[in-house]
Amino acid sequence: MTSHEQPDKNLAGVSKDLEQTAVNSHQAQQQQQDKNDRRHQDALNHDEPTDLEHQRS
Repeated sequence: MTSHEQPDKNLAGVSKDLEQTAVNSHQAQQQQQDKNDRRHQDALNHDEPTDLEHQRS
């Protein structure tokens, strides 16, 4: 099996989380916070073009 045929485990977990329907406002808020946390972490993982010029030691 090549890497193109294997599903991404992280994306599979995220998609399962997003498919859930909240049963109350607290659970809905928790799901929204998880979504925001993933977006924030994704933003942190992307390098800015200026970061390539001034690499951290």
